[in-house]
Amino acid sequence: MTDDRQQDPTAQHPRPEFPQQDQEHPGWTGPMDPPPDHGEESYRGCGLLTDRKTLLTGGDSGIGRAVAIAFAREGADVVFTYLPEEEKEARETARLVEDAGRKAVPVACDIREERRCRELVDRTVAEFGRIDVLINNAAYQMSQPDGITAVSTEQFDRVMRTNLYGMFWLCKFSVPHMRGGSSIINTTSVQAYKPSPHLLDYATTKGAIVTFTQGLAQMLAKDGIRVNAVAPGPVWTPLIPATLPDTREFGKQAPIGRPAQPAELAPAYVYLASQRASCVTAEILNATGGTPLP
Repeated sequence: MTDDRQQDPTAQHPRPEFPQQDQEHPGWTGPMDPPPDHGEESYRGCGLLTDRKTLLTGGDSGIGRAVAIAFAREGADVVFTYLPEEEKEARETARLVEDAGRKAVPVACDIREERRCRELVDRTVAEFGRIDVLINNAAYQMSQPDGITAVSTEQFDRVMRTNLYGMFWLCKFSVPHMRGGSSIINTTSVQAYKPSPHLLDYATTKGAIVTFTQGLAQMLAKDGIRVNAVAPGPVWTPLIPATLPDTREFGKQAPIGRPAQPAELAPAYVYLASQRASCVTAEILNATGGTPLP
């Protein structure tokens, strides 16, 4: 588990105002100020996911890295994806998983392509023999403050194919390799319920992920496969300086007054994958820093 000492959540991690910082997409962890916390020093496992074979998209940094660390320290082996330009970040995630004594298999993969998704599932099954947990976490966003006319068809297509098509294909190809007790966890967002106009296309996909999660959960319940989602609010990841024009007050709108750190999201994924959530399916676990969601 994470550091369980009682702390005031409003003061537990850095609060805005942050320095203004800009990066090219997809963004990197190293230049970020303050540095993100993935649980490198704080997460302590207790065997909740012993021998779980996990496929995770977007595991190189941000929430994905935090989830990979937590899963490894809970006893899971992890295949995770990254984009080719994120190889350095992926190597660091792999090191952290291996330092926990578990197997890490980083795979460069663009999930916008159906063929690559099928190959990714085949690679996971070749490595592990099965898939116990599928985490659809990879996503793309790009702020367009000038309105819908500024959203190009190319951008819209990239957002849809990364956030929705990839999730659909990976679920479709993974389910035949899953058994009763397996789990699918999708990453949605506060944007699904409270869309920011400058993230119109991204918010649209996050709303669709909620519906997809709830529908697939009912479809697979008879097979003993649970399907849930985590809905974060603002989280301090490399995607933020790479896609938003103003980082100085990022997360200030949350009632706790700051963005979440990736390490604060990882326990939600651990819980949903664990046997402790055996009766939890079709659920959206909100982790928004106090923003009420339906």
